[in-house]
Amino acid sequence: MDAPAEAPAAAAPSAPVMIEARGLAKFYGDFAAVRDVSFAIPRGQVCAFLGPNGAGKSTTMKMLTGYLAPSAGAASIAGLDIAADRLACSARLGYLPENGPLYAEMTPLASLRFFGRARGLSGSALKARIDTVVDQCFVHEVLEKPIRKLSKGYRQRVGMAQALLHDPDVFVLDEPTTGLDPNQIREVRQLIRKLGEEKTVLLSTHILQEVEAVADRVLLIDGGRLVFDGTPAEMAASSPSLDEAFYRLTGGDAQ
Repeated sequence: MDAPAEAPAAAAPSAPVMIEARGLAKFYGDFAAVRDVSFAIPRGQVCAFLGPNGAGKSTTMKMLTGYLAPSAGAASIAGLDIAADRLACSARLGYLPENGPLYAEMTPLASLRFFGRARGLSGSALKARIDTVVDQCFVHEVLEKPIRKLSKGYRQRVGMAQALLHDPDVFVLDEPTTGLDPNQIREVRQLIRKLGEEKTVLLSTHILQEVEAVADRVLLIDGGRLVFDGTPAEMAASSPSLDEAFYRLTGGDAQ
């Protein structure tokens, strides 16, 4: 008699989806900035969002974070619909827009206290979170200086500290290393990798070296449409480098 077949091993539970776009589109009159973009990003993944200037990256990120209403489709953060539950989504989301809003006359410390209180933090909990993000973003030296006097690199780091302050599950970062020197870039990339161990990061960047350094996955948009979704290695597999793959996938061969 044949031995009884072994029961199949139980599949490992998949990580929950933390960022989802479902048929997102944005039209300005007859111009389509974004067309039918869909993807899902699970917990514990750093996903690079690439595309040429004007491809629709920032528009897509603004729709994902609730700063811009889509013309069609839907977006969700941690399973919550952005349009229906924007405040609940905001509590789970840290967003660093390119050239993020900062109050120029405030110091970084005053700004962090202000935004922390706006997020419902107070007392020892607020102090603990400020101490943590000051360490993570390396802004100790400028805490008491007016933000208007800070370099672009330091302003960027203060913006990132604000995005991290309430310890969200999801981070959407638009060009987070803009204006940083090489040592600061290295530190921020290390922070992004650390965040990606337990949280979810969607990272817009023009720096392909950054993709190789931090990303588990690449989403590439061109002309408002998603043209690639895979790992950096898969993107580069049919080309000598990521640069060549980017050029090919965004129509460079046709120019």
